[in-house]
Amino acid sequence: MKQSITPTQVEHKMGADDFIVSKTDLKGRITYANRIFMKLGQYPLESLLNTQHNIVRHPGMPRGVFKMLWETLKQGDEFFGFIKNMCANGDYYWVFANVTADLNVNGQLQGYYSVRRQPPESALAIIKPVYQEMLSIEKRLGSKEGPDKSIAYLNQVLDEKSISYQEFALSLFKNKSN
Repeated sequence: MKQSITPTQVEHKMGADDFIVSKTDLKGRITYANRIFMKLGQYPLESLLNTQHNIVRHPGMPRGVFKMLWETLKQGDEFFGFIKNMCANGDYYWVFANVTADLNVNGQLQGYYSVRRQPPESALAIIKPVYQEMLSIEKRLGSKEGPDKSIAYLNQVLDEKSISYQEFALSLFKNKSN
């Protein structure tokens, strides 16, 4: 069970050459976490292993984004996106995440593999207001209807740009001078 952590306003930043790597089983329980993940998240390995990956989910992150992540993975596609994570002490950090299927030697799904890197500040300046509106929608409508409606809002924003979320996220990451 996820313990209750009070979020702070203290942000930590990944180094330009840092990569956070983790693997989970099919139920989202962490089976591997690299040292950068442990250091940035302020968790010892024993607190992460066999724990749901949402242990680092920040309440300031729209649930709709995670719903979209899981829908993308269920379709057999990899997910790219911007995620705000919470440290063990309530501090936070932003990442640009790539989540993909982890297949065994027979090509069968055995879990998920995630690599996170430092997001460009220019990308966060664009994505934060979108996520803030998504959160507002979710708070107003509640957990049953909110995530779907927040995704609908996000899709409306993306439709105006004629781009998918994955394309949008990748373009923001690659165009670091927006």
